[in-house]
Amino acid sequence: MFKKILIANRGEIACRVIATARRMGIATVAVYSEADADARHVRQADEAVLIGPPPSAQSYLVADKIIRAAKDTGAEAIHPGYGFLSEKAEFARAVEKAGLAFIGPAPDAIAAMGDKIESKKLAKKAGVSTIPGHMDVIADAAEAVKIARRIGYPVMIKASAGGGGKGMRVARSDAEAKDGFRSAVNEARSSFGDDRVFIEKFIEQPRHIEIQVLGDSFGNLVHLGERECSIQRRNQKVIEEAPSVYVDAKMRKAMGEQAVALAKAVGYRSAGTVEFVVGAQHDFYFLEMNTRLQVEHPVTELVTGLDLVELMIRIAAGEKLPFAQKDVKLEGWAIEARVYAEDPFRNFLPSIGRLTHYRQPEPAEGVRIDTGVYEGAEISMFYDPMIAKLVTYGSNRAEAAARMRGALDEFYIRGVSHNIAFLSALLTHPRFVKGELTTGLVGEEYPSGFHPADVPHEDPHMLAAAAAFVHQRTAEREAAISGQLPLHGRKVPNEWVAMAGPVRCAVTVAPTAGGFDIAVQDKSYAIRSAWQPGNPLLRCSLNGKPACLEVERLALGYRIAHGGAQADIKILTPQAAALDAVMPVKETPDLSKYLLSPMPGLLVSVAVTEGQEVRVGEELAVVEAMKMENILRAERDGVVATIHAKAGDSLAVDQKILEFT
Repeated sequence: MFKKILIANRGEIACRVIATARRMGIATVAVYSEADADARHVRQADEAVLIGPPPSAQSYLVADKIIRAAKDTGAEAIHPGYGFLSEKAEFARAVEKAGLAFIGPAPDAIAAMGDKIESKKLAKKAGVSTIPGHMDVIADAAEAVKIARRIGYPVMIKASAGGGGKGMRVARSDAEAKDGFRSAVNEARSSFGDDRVFIEKFIEQPRHIEIQVLGDSFGNLVHLGERECSIQRRNQKVIEEAPSVYVDAKMRKAMGEQAVALAKAVGYRSAGTVEFVVGAQHDFYFLEMNTRLQVEHPVTELVTGLDLVELMIRIAAGEKLPFAQKDVKLEGWAIEARVYAEDPFRNFLPSIGRLTHYRQPEPAEGVRIDTGVYEGAEISMFYDPMIAKLVTYGSNRAEAAARMRGALDEFYIRGVSHNIAFLSALLTHPRFVKGELTTGLVGEEYPSGFHPADVPHEDPHMLAAAAAFVHQRTAEREAAISGQLPLHGRKVPNEWVAMAGPVRCAVTVAPTAGGFDIAVQDKSYAIRSAWQPGNPLLRCSLNGKPACLEVERLALGYRIAHGGAQADIKILTPQAAALDAVMPVKETPDLSKYLLSPMPGLLVSVAVTEGQEVRVGEELAVVEAMKMENILRAERDGVVATIHAKAGDSLAVDQKILEFT
């Protein structure tokens, strides 16, 4: 067994590998860019080596620097994690040429499966179901349109070397095919250094279901069941689960056998994933093979009881698989949600900055958190904005989902925006509850974007009761402090008015052992908690059941968050509430004459000039953020008066790009 390994990655996956290596008694070496000098994976590893400036092209993607770091520190093997160099055959070859072990598949297998065009040809030859399409390189947008017409709309335009949702576009018309081809090519070039794209038929009402495979160097290959990864946004997975409600034993066997057949065709070893797109009639087609560990691997680990990272390390060290296909058992249910630094209420714009406050759910049965951050860490513009992966396990799907919903309430994140509300909304959505999933679910259910109205609380009066609890406890503490001063004693009333916007509710608070009994209109809430002012999380027993609510004190009132919903609630005396009703409301400024950057990023291009007339829907500019291109279009007809930024500028969120007359 290896004595020391280097992890050629960063963030949560580097921390994940370090955790298993430590348990196995293996020393670890981290590599880091200048932006990651204080990163969690650097702190956790036994050694750390600086490999370059923040841009990944100058650090995490430079194979020579990583191999040199391994040699200099005496590491015997390199684990690539996922992303970056994990699916670069040239890197795997260079690692082996340097006399080190590559903790992953053989270079030839990576090369065979890494090219999506060639992999589909190999899959077809191996007897694996494939999607109709054009597998050769496409020269330009005009040819893309011709091919799309021949296949028949809708089609999917995809980067040959793609992954992670980058370089992918669905086209339903000639115009969309032209735009999609251009964007896919640009994203592919930026993200992978390879601008080749191909086109295939887009399967309507598709599910994304993948099979985990595992093989050793002795020809032993098994599959570990499926993962349902259909809930996606812009082709980026959001929530994954194992097993899938859509797959029965017969279908699992068929998909597993095809996945293993493909892996055998390329002499596969280590962990890998064969992805399928599944149609409405339980028909399934090969999508691609990821020759690495997947982001969502924890759900498979929880339902199989296996540690995939440990098995990858043991296989790379020359050990045989310790079990056969007949020994693989799937028990229970696991769900994973990706907590990202992004703003779901502003079209999921990436959010960068320092995590000024970060608390994650406390250790509990059936709750696992994989993260690469800590309070005070930086979410950088240079890398993926993932904060954590929350994974829950239960004896069945309902139990796993309930644990997930409860754990999401226990996150406390400040300094950057996050997608907790979106994840909570998905977990309670009727289609998720029923298991009626497709890759189009997010776009279909939130066609105009995600808004606060999409996460109404099931019991708004409960939020008012929580605000009243917090206010009563705070007022009592303030009264106790002021009572220590001469002539400053005061009594705290127990009759209040809770105000959430125009909605007003009468509230009565009655002290009792361990908390308060609170009446909001005609509803009663027994809240018991040791909460004290200053704590951002109200952990309590609410009507006999455990609950956790986020609490933030505002200038007037409190912001209460629970179950993805959020409410700003004032708790006032009846007299103060009457006066508040006649206070003037400040008007918000009109910004409609500006095109503002919706995110921090790079202004790739400006498509208009000063004095030009534009029509609604016309392209105005392209902003790149997190290696994804975002086309900004006119929301109304107008004339460009002033251009405030130029191509190549780095933009802050809400920075002016254009101004209209």
